[in-house]
Amino acid sequence: MVRGKDNILAFAMRPIRLLKDLINRAFRRLLLLLPRRKRYRVLRFLAHYDPAPTPRLVFRIAETREEFEACFRLLHDAYVRQGYMEPDPSGMRVTIYNALPTTTTLCALFDNKVVGTLSLIRESAIGLPLQRIFDLTSVRAKRGNIAEVSGLAIHPAFRQQGGMILMPLMKCLYEYCATVFDTRHLVIAVNPRHSDTYESLLFFRRLSANAVPGYDFVNGAPAVGATLDLGHAPEILRKAYGGRPLRRDLHHYFVAMHLPNIEVPGRRSSTTSDPVMTPALLDHFFNRKTRVFANLSDRQKALLHAIYDLPDYRRVLPPLPLPAGGSLVRQHRRFSVRCPGRLSSAEGKEAAIPIEVSDVSRYGFRARAQQPVQVDTWLTALVQLGRLETSVLLVRNVQDVEYQGSHRYGFQIGEPDLVWRKFVNALHDGRTQSDVANAPLFLSHD
Repeated sequence: MVRGKDNILAFAMRPIRLLKDLINRAFRRLLLLLPRRKRYRVLRFLAHYDPAPTPRLVFRIAETREEFEACFRLLHDAYVRQGYMEPDPSGMRVTIYNALPTTTTLCALFDNKVVGTLSLIRESAIGLPLQRIFDLTSVRAKRGNIAEVSGLAIHPAFRQQGGMILMPLMKCLYEYCATVFDTRHLVIAVNPRHSDTYESLLFFRRLSANAVPGYDFVNGAPAVGATLDLGHAPEILRKAYGGRPLRRDLHHYFVAMHLPNIEVPGRRSSTTSDPVMTPALLDHFFNRKTRVFANLSDRQKALLHAIYDLPDYRRVLPPLPLPAGGSLVRQHRRFSVRCPGRLSSAEGKEAAIPIEVSDVSRYGFRARAQQPVQVDTWLTALVQLGRLETSVLLVRNVQDVEYQGSHRYGFQIGEPDLVWRKFVNALHDGRTQSDVANAPLFLSHD
């Protein structure tokens, strides 16, 4: 009998929900007519949050097979509905980045059912999705770890609930990055239709003035790239929202307020990530449920083996395309250069080692160094390619040759950034020595 009453009530509320949806759409259209600065002021004025969400809502890291499957299905349905991907036979959206130990998937649960999700992808040898189309030079110049916010989806039943899921999910993201994920910079690629939320409310700054017309990671949809410096975010939020009524003070919400619904993991050591992909989970999602591993490039397979260099993981990873000990460094045309650079550990605890890069290729380079460089360890390389152009890469030393008192090293690049790719492409396309010498001029910053 109760269920019958609920159905009648739901049917009676349908016209009201439809009317609210029409009003919201009309309001959004009117907002778009305003200049950007005025539009953002309106959005910030209207921003609010619930200081005491229902305890039925919980926000935490996805850890179990069931939670991951629910997140991937929710994301798949949202992306298919928006045209960001074609339907997958698995009914899930799963990418190579979900397999990495440096990726964390956050989920929102209502009565223990997943109703929202997003992923944080910190840089690894495989790189970041958006570095294929956006130049991160300006972000990397400020130092600090970078993480890409990706895979945001909210269940249709909760999307019109006034930020009921989105706001605490963003707060969970902020707290996780600020306290345990050791992240200084967030980057994001979003459809231009959704960029206002991040730019107006959270003060994300665009990576380039114009949208990219076709982003292959989301089925060729347009994308706007943006970044947020978490080191400066508290002061920016304080200036914008400080002193407003409690429900509208987003500085208090993100920086000072404790929300019991959010479960941020503690730390027993100095680790800064939460790898949860066991060999069994990798096999389930990337071999059995989808063909993600089977469809990887040879290079991605090799990098994945370098990341998961343990027997239990090797058994579920795709077969290596090269013999054990093989390298991808020498597989591409090389170009002689003379570029200064430096190497540092991923944690940045040791002093940087100066290097001089002597030749480059798409996925590797050789360099001289006066100090020894550890072999087979992932390091951060900063290479000055031109007067204003700097590439920041994750690299691995795969070759060490001592020559006339110094060492010459061969480095494998994980996933080259946009600056490196433009530079090497310019070298490839050059027809004369002048073209090669002027390769840095091809590094546009639009």
